[in-house]
Amino acid sequence: MTAYLLRRLALIPLTLFGIMVVNFFFAQLAPGGPVELLIAKIQGTGVEATARLSGAAGGEQMGGASAAAAAAATAGADAASAYRGAKGLDPAFIKDIERQFGFDKPPLERFAIMIGNYLRFDFGKSYYRDESVVNLVLSKLPVSASLGLWTTVIIYLVSIPLGVAKAVRDGQRFDIATSWAVVVGYAVPGFLFAILLIVLFAGGRFFDWFPLRGLTSVEWHEMDWPARILDYLWHLCLPVTAMVIGGFAQLTMLTKNAFLEEITKQYVNTARAKGLSENQVLYGHVFRNAMLLVIAGFPAALVGMLFTGSVLIEVIFSLDGIGLLGYEAVVNRDYPVMFGTLFLFGLIGLLLNLVSDLTYHLVDPRIDFEARG
Repeated sequence: MTAYLLRRLALIPLTLFGIMVVNFFFAQLAPGGPVELLIAKIQGTGVEATARLSGAAGGEQMGGASAAAAAAATAGADAASAYRGAKGLDPAFIKDIERQFGFDKPPLERFAIMIGNYLRFDFGKSYYRDESVVNLVLSKLPVSASLGLWTTVIIYLVSIPLGVAKAVRDGQRFDIATSWAVVVGYAVPGFLFAILLIVLFAGGRFFDWFPLRGLTSVEWHEMDWPARILDYLWHLCLPVTAMVIGGFAQLTMLTKNAFLEEITKQYVNTARAKGLSENQVLYGHVFRNAMLLVIAGFPAALVGMLFTGSVLIEVIFSLDGIGLLGYEAVVNRDYPVMFGTLFLFGLIGLLLNLVSDLTYHLVDPRIDFEARG
């Protein structure tokens, strides 16, 4: 197993490099960019924008690209590759903007510089906020981590027992009745449940029982610790409920199908013939084998919940997390945030996939990836 682990660790940098190459290439093909957006802002707001940009042009004294980009945080328009619409602007001024953003260099050189910086875990600063990418991610992480961890834990606590119960009672009334909930969970996306919960319980139309925004109240720091914990859980109720309802169906059916497949195997009949009780058969023999597929999906589920699954939920409930940060970075062409978060989350995802394989081996030592290799 040690040799397999070393091979997988050696493949992580190569895989991560491939991810960065593909995404950097497609980013170059996408229309618009920081320079184009900045020029569009100048052309759209006239003298006021020019004055602000003139201050940003001396951005080396105020933080380089961050200062130039801060003047155009709300920029939004497409421009042609030759900067059509930039007529009347001093070409030297445009060149200075390109230099501050780093676009005075060819794409291959910019990519090489970016990868070199990432190898030192230097992810740069946001174009639109005078703050480093790492500090931005760390400041948003508690929100997304709260949503992702609580949602994942509750989904597993609900889905695994429910899936086992459905498998044991396959075709019976309980299985049929709970299948309606599973179908609804499959069919209706989480953000629609979020809107429904707001209408019902957050002052939308019926009850005003839960807060509509944030993870804590304004006076949270003035509370004692028991009150802080209750306030935090109170704010989490609706967004986590919306994510759980939208996400439990797949894991429930995966658990049920895994159990049904294992129950029909010969070793189950042998265990029953030896006089073992049904619970001993299910939880002493079937459970360990059936849970392999569920364990395999845990890293992907966790990464999805933490970094991608809560974007719309964060928007609906005004939660300033990583999902919202990534969405804004794409919309505003904030390349340091885009590629910095992609690198970090790609690395985390690859490491968690390796952890998943190791967990496979721990749950069932018969699975030997090294022998298979």
